[in-house]
Amino acid sequence: MQVTVEDVNSVKKILHVEVPVETVSQEIENAYREIKKTAKIKGFRPGKVPRNVIERLFKKDVHADVTNRLIQDTFAKAIQEADLNIVGRPQIDPSEISVQSPFQYQATVEISPKIDTIDFKGLELKKTSYEISDAEVETQLKLLQKNMAQLKTITEDRPVKTDDFVLVDYEGTKDGKMFPDIGKADNFAMQIGKKTIAPEIDEQLLGMKSGDKKSITVRFPEDHFNKALAKQQIDFKVHLKEIREEILPEIDDELAKDLGDYENLEALKGKIVENLKNGYEKRADQELNEQIFQILIEKTPFDVPDVLVDAELEGILSDVERSFQYRNQTLEDAGLSREKLAVQYRPTAEKQVRRFLILDKIIEQESLALSDEEMEAEMNRMAEALKQPVDEIRRYYAENPNRLEFFKHGLLEKKAMALILEHSRIEEVSREEPAVPETKTEETKKE
Repeated sequence: MQVTVEDVNSVKKILHVEVPVETVSQEIENAYREIKKTAKIKGFRPGKVPRNVIERLFKKDVHADVTNRLIQDTFAKAIQEADLNIVGRPQIDPSEISVQSPFQYQATVEISPKIDTIDFKGLELKKTSYEISDAEVETQLKLLQKNMAQLKTITEDRPVKTDDFVLVDYEGTKDGKMFPDIGKADNFAMQIGKKTIAPEIDEQLLGMKSGDKKSITVRFPEDHFNKALAKQQIDFKVHLKEIREEILPEIDDELAKDLGDYENLEALKGKIVENLKNGYEKRADQELNEQIFQILIEKTPFDVPDVLVDAELEGILSDVERSFQYRNQTLEDAGLSREKLAVQYRPTAEKQVRRFLILDKIIEQESLALSDEEMEAEMNRMAEALKQPVDEIRRYYAENPNRLEFFKHGLLEKKAMALILEHSRIEEVSREEPAVPETKTEETKKE
C-alpha cells in the first residue's frame, strides 16, 4: 500500500491511497469464490455455477463490497502511516475497481490544529464594578408589582381605552373563507396598544363596548415576520366580550408578604439587591472571559477544522429551533431559515471552537489534572444545586462514562480559566452608565 499526503491547509489534508493490484485481484477472487459456494441460480446446481454467469449477475455487488472492504482495511493504516490525528468523518472518493490495476482512493480529512505554546500570563484586564442604585431596586419592585397585578372586569358601561385588557372572539377570513394562518379563536386575551395581532385591531377596538361586534380589515405588511401573512388582506370578525382593567397592588409590606416569606418590604428589597449583585457578578465574570479570549485569539493564530465549526454551528441552530418550538413557532413563522441562521451564526461557532481549542492547549501545556477531592467537591455542589443525594450524582456518572468525561473536561476548563485569571493584572473600573440587568423577577418569589 502506498500513501501520499496532499496539504490543502494546515488542518485539511487529502490522503491518496493505492492498494496493490495483487491484493485487489485476490479480494475480488475471494468474493466470487464465496458467492459460488452459496449462489442459487435456476438451471445450475449449488457450487457449479460458471464463473462468467456469476460475474454477469453479481459483478456490481462484488465490486461495491470489495471497494468498501479495501477502504475499511486500509484507511486506519493509512492514517497511522501518515501520522495524522484526524477529527470528524473523512470524505472518501474511490476510483473504479478492477482486477487488472491497483485500487486507488482519496480521503479528505481534517486534523487537530497544532497550536504553539500559549503565553497567557500577564494579561491586562478590566473588571467592571457595578454599584446598585436605588432606581434599579425601584425598577425591580415595579416589575414585581406588575407581575402581581390583577385584572378586574369592568362592569360600568364604558368604551375600550388604551391599556385596557380585553377578551375577544375572532375569526380571520379571506374571500369569505377562513384563512388557515389566522383561524378562529375564542376568549382571546390582549392588551390594547400592544399590537398583539395587528395595529388596526387595536385601533378599531378603541371605543367599542362589551358585547359589540365589528368587522375589521387588516392588510399585513410585506415584511411581516410570518411569510404566509405578508401582503395579505384579512377580514376579522371580532366580538368584544369583556373589558378588563389592570389593578396594581401597592408597593408595601403586604406585597412583600404576598411574594413569599418576606417579613416586610425592606426584606424584599434586600433580596432584590442580592439578586442584582449576583447578576452583576456573573456579568463582570463574562466580560472578563470575553476580554481573555479576545486577547488570546488575536495572539494565537491557527486554522480551525471546518468539521468542528460545523458541529458547533449545528448545536447553536438546534438551540434556536428549540427556543421557537417552546413558543409553538417555527423558523418560517419568523421569516427565517436554517440557511440564513447558518450564515449569521457561523462566525460565532468558529469563535467558540477557537476558545475550546485554546483552553485544551493550556490544559495540555500546563499539565492540569483533577484530584479526587476536586471531583468530590464539585459533585457535592451539583447535588446541593439539584437537591439530589450525592450518591445519585455519582451513580449517574458511573453509568454514563461519556458524560463523566464531559464533566471532567468542564472542570479542567474552569481550572484553566482560574489559572489565566490568577496570572492576569486586573484593574477594577466603574461602569460608565447605569443599566438595569435583565433579572428574572421570579427568582425573588419564594414557593
